Amino acid sequence: MSGREQPGLTPGGAGVLSADARELYLHVVKNNGRLAPGDADTEDGPLRELLAMGLLVPDTDDHDVLVAVDPAQLAAGLSSAWQRQALDLLSRAVTLPAELQELADAFHTPEQAGGSIEYVRGKVLINQRLQQIIASGMEEALALQPGGPRPPDVLAGTIERDLDTLRRGTIMRTVYHASTRYHQPTRDYVSTLAAAGGQFRTLDEPYTRLIVIDRKIAVIPVAEDMSLAAFIHDPAVIAYMTEEVFERNWARALEFDGERTVPQQVVSRLRQTIIELLLAGTNHRVIARRLGISERTLARHIAEMREDYNVDSLFQLGYVLARSSDGHH
Repeated sequence: MSGREQPGLTPGGAGVLSADARELYLHVVKNNGRLAPGDADTEDGPLRELLAMGLLVPDTDDHDVLVAVDPAQLAAGLSSAWQRQALDLLSRAVTLPAELQELADAFHTPEQAGGSIEYVRGKVLINQRLQQIIASGMEEALALQPGGPRPPDVLAGTIERDLDTLRRGTIMRTVYHASTRYHQPTRDYVSTLAAAGGQFRTLDEPYTRLIVIDRKIAVIPVAEDMSLAAFIHDPAVIAYMTEEVFERNWARALEFDGERTVPQQVVSRLRQTIIELLLAGTNHRVIARRLGISERTLARHIAEMREDYNVDSLFQLGYVLARSSDGHH
């Protein structure tokens, strides 16, 4: 009898009997190892478990009677069968990517993916598609990452992968929002990758999220919540996005190597934005969220501005800022 034909649970199952099934088996053992119809008042579930496991089998002389099987012998037989199945599955798992590569190449060609643009819906599938591209070998990755700092757990989950990518000689250039300079986990991440050859800059002005891989694939968001992305394969469009979008933003951005010191130019731009939001009546929590900084950092900036303008209260600061703004116009 082969491993596939042998009775018993498959390796994919839990492989553990329920308490009711164990109790029923022990009852059968105490009853001379036999279970005739009506011998035990039990539910079908435990009985089906024992039959599926092979611990109870029909008697050869009377198929209405079930007899108990030696668990030790059954375990040895199942273990051997499952090991053979595991080796078979392992062999199939190793050869599967190569066997499906031709089909995958056909699926991901621009012609089969809706022309020169491939739309991918859902953050999980978008990230999976990106990882497939990166894993296939990548020489250059350009990224514009607007918004505030990424969550620390996301940074921690990608740092080893990014370091491995840099060690393979990949060029990585990334533009962040200036507020990331105030975020310690981001500073640590940037400092570690910069030491390995990664290049980072910050830009305190609006720009669109963009990823360009080897100047062959460009990825842009289609939905604001990042639930739909476009993977662009057209060389002309990618060249435009690389030179006119990424390179222009990169040229205006300021170098960032993870150091705690924030350039005065960044501070001035950030405070100008804070002033504009304060004059618009935006509350502190919203301002901090929009700028990607903590409320504590925001409070420090406001306190330093109050000192610069020589005022004692936030109300006075607002008044002075408003007059200053009117004077500029």
